[in-house]
Amino acid sequence: MESMDTTKNVASGSADEVIVDDGFFVLKLQNESDTQQKVKRQIDSSHIQFHFCLKGHAKFIFNDGRYALDISDENSLLLYNTQLDLPMNVDLSPKSWMISVVMTLRKFHSLFSKEADYIHFLTSENKDKKYYAQEVVSPAIAVVLSQIMNYHLHPSIKDLYLKAKVYELMALYFNKNEDFDREQCPFLVDEDNVKRIRRAKEIVISRMAEPPGLQELSDEIGLSLKKLKEGFKQIYGDTVYSFLFDYKMEYARKMLETGQYNVNEVGLKVGYSTSSHFIASFKKKYGTTPKKYIMSLGG
Repeated sequence: MESMDTTKNVASGSADEVIVDDGFFVLKLQNESDTQQKVKRQIDSSHIQFHFCLKGHAKFIFNDGRYALDISDENSLLLYNTQLDLPMNVDLSPKSWMISVVMTLRKFHSLFSKEADYIHFLTSENKDKKYYAQEVVSPAIAVVLSQIMNYHLHPSIKDLYLKAKVYELMALYFNKNEDFDREQCPFLVDEDNVKRIRRAKEIVISRMAEPPGLQELSDEIGLSLKKLKEGFKQIYGDTVYSFLFDYKMEYARKMLETGQYNVNEVGLKVGYSTSSHFIASFKKKYGTTPKKYIMSLGG
């Protein structure tokens, strides 16, 4: 296996590369300039790669420019090909941030050794194939990515904190709904139902301060209450209101990060008439108060 020398092929521009464990490292890439940055890193076929774009945009280039994959903010890209090296060759747009987690397939298997079949692309019929997956970053993952990029800690525990957060990131990435197989689900064969469920999601997000009741929502999208509940859980892995709670907290977190709104204004925006109720909800979700969260960003 090719050695992972951290001084070699590291991105031009602001890039931190940290070894998490043997055969397992993380790259933090920040392009704060007004020009595109080229990021290059040798990665051989014994590795699996996870790329998370926190903001901006990145283009992954393969086969000497003959093929490219785009990744935009709040999206992730998983890459592996057991037959072919996939060196990192990325054009990172201006004002863009990206976190990349790279590990050997052996290391990756060891994370899930007791139930490797749970990760569907690791099953025996897939293990010799290539795999590319693009997914939207969940609110929970967005928080961890932000923590990895922004932590302000004593130097002696920085590496420990980063390692813990990268393992947490992997756990959240693979935290799929166990009782749901998108390929086998007959409900999802009906594309019309999928569109109605998606519409339900858009409705509750657009009216998050005063969301409709479930019956009202099912009437509006033209699906029975039963199908709305089942379908939403199948597609989004959560109940309507649990999904909306996560969305509202993530929305609130982002508003707080801008520094342009006070806690009360943010609470009102996401549907809390009293700031104490909002603070309690935020603390339930993130384990800290909005004020302390803002302070943690300032370093």
